[in-house]
Amino acid sequence: MEYILSKKESGCIFCDYATTDESAFAEAHILVANEEAYVVLNRYPFAAGHLLVVPTRHEAELENLTDREHDALFRLTRDAASRLKKAVSAQGVNVGLNLGKAAGAGIGEHLHVHVVPRWEGDTNFMPVVADVRVMPQHLAATFHHLSPFFADIPGRRAKASSPVGDFPGS
Repeated sequence: MEYILSKKESGCIFCDYATTDESAFAEAHILVANEEAYVVLNRYPFAAGHLLVVPTRHEAELENLTDREHDALFRLTRDAASRLKKAVSAQGVNVGLNLGKAAGAGIGEHLHVHVVPRWEGDTNFMPVVADVRVMPQHLAATFHHLSPFFADIPGRRAKASSPVGDFPGS
């Protein structure tokens, strides 16, 4: 609801993330960034730990990525999925793209890959009956829990901090 009711800023939030100074990575929930792509927590997640892997360059179409951008995006997606699975003891992971508004992209003008941890029985009556999602952990706590799992991926990241609390389901 926060997103639906909020005033929409002009410009591209993903491009704003791409220009974020490393000193503000923790506040922006950017786990790791390299020259071609970065990993950030989804501010309006489907599940706790929902990540987005985003190419640095503003581009809506997958086919318009350079080979280097494409390779970097999907290497980082692979790395994010494997670390997320380990970090939260996920039994599975959904990885996907919604290319364009018609395909369900909330932000269709800048492509991004969703990486969502899953557990058996994690979909309960709330999203099915009431179209409501319940988040068991604040984004800052999720960020601090996941950060150490991304420490070995080459790129820029927030300065080290200690984990905050346990991750639900781990």
